[in-house]
Amino acid sequence: MIQTIRKAWGIPELRKKIIFTLLILLIFRIGNAITVPYVNVTALKAQLDAFGGSILSLYDVMSGGAFSTATVFALSIQPYINSSIIIQLLTVAIPSLERLARDGGEEGRKKIQSITRYATVAIAILQGFGYYMMMQRYNLLSVSDPTIWHALVIIVSFIAGSSFVMWMGEQVTEFGIGNGISIILFAGILSRVPNMVSNMITGVRYWNLERSGAEIPANVAPLHPALIAVMIIGGLALMVFVVFINGAERRIPVQYAKRQVGRKVYGGQSTHLPMKVNMSGVLPIIFAQSIASLPITIWSFIGIPEDGTVSRSIYDAIDTQSIIYMVVYFIMIIGFSYFYSTIQFNPVEIANNLKKQGGFIPGFRPGKPTVDFIRKVLNKITLFGAIYLGIVALCPLVLGKIVDHAYLSIGGTSVIIVVGVALETVKALESQMLMRQYKGFLE
Repeated sequence: MIQTIRKAWGIPELRKKIIFTLLILLIFRIGNAITVPYVNVTALKAQLDAFGGSILSLYDVMSGGAFSTATVFALSIQPYINSSIIIQLLTVAIPSLERLARDGGEEGRKKIQSITRYATVAIAILQGFGYYMMMQRYNLLSVSDPTIWHALVIIVSFIAGSSFVMWMGEQVTEFGIGNGISIILFAGILSRVPNMVSNMITGVRYWNLERSGAEIPANVAPLHPALIAVMIIGGLALMVFVVFINGAERRIPVQYAKRQVGRKVYGGQSTHLPMKVNMSGVLPIIFAQSIASLPITIWSFIGIPEDGTVSRSIYDAIDTQSIIYMVVYFIMIIGFSYFYSTIQFNPVEIANNLKKQGGFIPGFRPGKPTVDFIRKVLNKITLFGAIYLGIVALCPLVLGKIVDHAYLSIGGTSVIIVVGVALETVKALESQMLMRQYKGFLE
């Protein structure tokens, strides 16, 4: 990876693209440090910490910590991600959108992109309004008697920040390196690493104080130095596992029949149909985490029950650190993996395309036998991919029960995103260099 970046830096045109991408990321980080007016950031951060593992913690991770500090880019690219997922699902459900995506070509792609942008702004309006109402309900504003003007400034700032982040991502995609939205998400997640390291150092310091007999704050969990080594080794092993599965695929052999047109013979070659083990990416984890943490999120908004009550017992039982939550979370990941794979990969359509092009899978007749075989392979691959996602998602939660969850700022979802974006960016750089090598050869 480092060698690829070094070679790309030696090409003037790619150097400009890399510098442009870095400038956009610098603007993104500056925006993450500008706080929205009329917000009590200290009270907001304390309240979000009290909410625990609600869906708001996922937003905070995706925004690089900007959500908990109410910066201009607090909503980050969450509205765009939600919009993209919704439009992608609607493309499957609505025939007109499906035809536009399949047969519209470049013009159809631009129309779907335009619809996604409008949906992003609409979702940003809803999330910005909901964020403001939460701050008003819990008295997290710096003004004692907020007016419509205060609400308008806060909500419009969130909407404008989210729209600007979307625009920056599109600029990186067009003039920079790789997918702009993914790279911004990548930068936001990695920005939490220094904070995680600082928390670990503080935890070890409190462990030393506790060992020496000094008193430490009640709300701080000391961290044994050996656990840092466990977390580092576990994190590296998790990254290796993610890289391995990210490139794993099942290749179904495909043979094309020979056909003669005039004096020429076409076809007869052998190829394969690739099926990625993890074709659904990180989306099943995001869906499962959003739904599984929804009861805790709603309860947090209503009010966390007092200790010793039946409601508090139920709350603790379904908390994001509980066994029940982990089991439900794992089952939902498997369910959403199957749901998303059926949307992405249609065995009937694949079999029909093979039949039209004169291709067949050796040992299976065209038509229903081919469809049944592809569906059988798809189910096995999806199950393995779903179990992989479940393991990656649950490992940080299990480790969080051993050490305090405050020391794990990056979870399984973040690891998959970071590794995936890094590999995609390297591939984009390699393809750009390869294209320029061919261009120089032709000249």
